Amino acid sequence: MNKKLLIGTGVAFSLLFSPFSQAFAEEPTAGERKQVDNVAHRGAAGYAPENTITGFDVAVDMKADYIEIDVQRSKDGELVVIHDTTVDRTTDGTGKVADLTLEQLQSLDAGSWKGEAFAGEPIPTFEEILDRYHGKVGILIELKAPELYPGIEEQVAEALIERNLDKPQNEKIILQSFNFDTMKKMDELLPHVPVGVLTSNRALTTEEALKEISTYAEWFNPSYGIVTEEVVKEVHSQGMQIGSWTVRSQEAADFLFDMNVDAIITDYPDYVDPRN
Repeated sequence: MNKKLLIGTGVAFSLLFSPFSQAFAEEPTAGERKQVDNVAHRGAAGYAPENTITGFDVAVDMKADYIEIDVQRSKDGELVVIHDTTVDRTTDGTGKVADLTLEQLQSLDAGSWKGEAFAGEPIPTFEEILDRYHGKVGILIELKAPELYPGIEEQVAEALIERNLDKPQNEKIILQSFNFDTMKKMDELLPHVPVGVLTSNRALTTEEALKEISTYAEWFNPSYGIVTEEVVKEVHSQGMQIGSWTVRSQEAADFLFDMNVDAIITDYPDYVDPRN
């Protein structure tokens, strides 16, 4: 595909077109940290209920570069933003997301579990998040358990296309999933939108594995437990960028800064402030 031919030219493409160009273009001077993208995991999940408008607003206020969201589908076919495949942990309801209608899902309280100050927070829709935040902050869209929702790839693509978010100049949209086949499909549906693969499998950090992944993905996004300097260098040598998750301590953030990653996915956006 055209974008893969461009990506295959390596870092030069990133320098010209990527919103993350500073990560490659500028080396930190003594006493400074490299600039990395600050990705607020499920919003500022350390400070507000995850995957809620309040959580995403807090992330924007904290100057995150991206919010990370999880997309699933209701019983009646609506795309919703929630992490677990059941509502039990983060709402006052019970049951599978796929077994509840949008009306049922949005009648649930998705905030009180985090604190009474957040009582009544609803589960947002995917389109609501796109309309509220695109142009204000980058959006890292995770397709959560897409194997449970046949056709969800086309639905996500359609929502982005309707908003002209499938164009090369709108690279503040990134797609990711643990399901590599889904990411291959998204690459076909949206050839100009960067895609990434999520993994905690160390076996996928070999040169051979990363080379294959690079044929369709621009991002390799591993858990920080498998990140090493060698892995980061190999990812970069394959023309990809690397964003690691999930940071919940300053020590973990500092480690990833030292590893020279391109993005840090964190519940606490303030931990990724380069001035810290």
